Amino acid sequence: MIVSSPLLQVADLVTRFGAVTAVDNVSFDIRPGEIFGLVGESGCGKSATCRSLIRLFGGASAEIAGGSILFQGSDLAQLDSRAMEDVRGNRIAMIFQDPMTALNPTMRIGEQIAEGVRRHRGLKGEAARREVITLLESVGVTSAASRLAAYPHEFSGGMRQRVLIAIALACRPRLLIADEPTTALDVTIQDQILKLILRLRDETGLAVLMVTHDLGVVAQTCDRVAVMYAGRIVERGDTRQIFSRPAHPYTRALLDALPAHTGRGTRLKPLGGEPPDLSAPPPGCRFHPRCDFATAVCRAAEPSLQPIETGHDTACLRAGELGL
Repeated sequence: MIVSSPLLQVADLVTRFGAVTAVDNVSFDIRPGEIFGLVGESGCGKSATCRSLIRLFGGASAEIAGGSILFQGSDLAQLDSRAMEDVRGNRIAMIFQDPMTALNPTMRIGEQIAEGVRRHRGLKGEAARREVITLLESVGVTSAASRLAAYPHEFSGGMRQRVLIAIALACRPRLLIADEPTTALDVTIQDQILKLILRLRDETGLAVLMVTHDLGVVAQTCDRVAVMYAGRIVERGDTRQIFSRPAHPYTRALLDALPAHTGRGTRLKPLGGEPPDLSAPPPGCRFHPRCDFATAVCRAAEPSLQPIETGHDTACLRAGELGL
């Protein structure tokens, strides 16, 4: 059990993209050496949360409209762009979900990894080259020295993802954000990448924010998890608590669609409907249009996260009576 003080504390974070509030009063913390999961369907705000942490939006309409992001004594939400350049890629690094678009197709692999080594660690020439080789070897790229001159298209999908991890680790960050790092990979390569992240955590004390839509990935890797729906966290707790005692109907619906959780001979229950349009979310609980347990009060009152046991919170007005 991780008991150290938080490395990252996110409190009441609000991020807007024009008229859309993609991240709505989101709060969580991550401790050193912990793998913290952020799970939910596509479009629920997971990637927007990640990009908020490192202030990397790629659009003029995006803004952090409220809350704080405390990391090693600094509120990242308040830092200017120059100060964020010293954080991004250095103390906090991110693995993006599609390595083919995240890597520059016109640059050699060795040069792409060396950029961060030169920029943040001041290594030059042969020292930088040796460090790049060491990084590639650490993530399982064989014959690393001979592959420095290769381009991304010359690597397989799994190898490209390993290169992205090497780039992320180049400056020895304290926090690694892994945004759907295995989505584009087959099951065997996915397992190798997840085991690699676990090994790196164990060897370096790295903290990891693991972002995924796959609860199977959460079960395999995460110490704690937050379940996100329509821009908000609806349940948060220890991974074992979430899997054994889900307290929100959305979490339960996600688990009911997971073969490993339902057990042999049990019919899977697909979750009907779609997440709401975040430019005009429904009143009350945002999940109520898809919820089998919704009543009039769910359609009228907006639930907030409340503790139901030590370290386990849920945003369901009926959690106590439903006994999910």
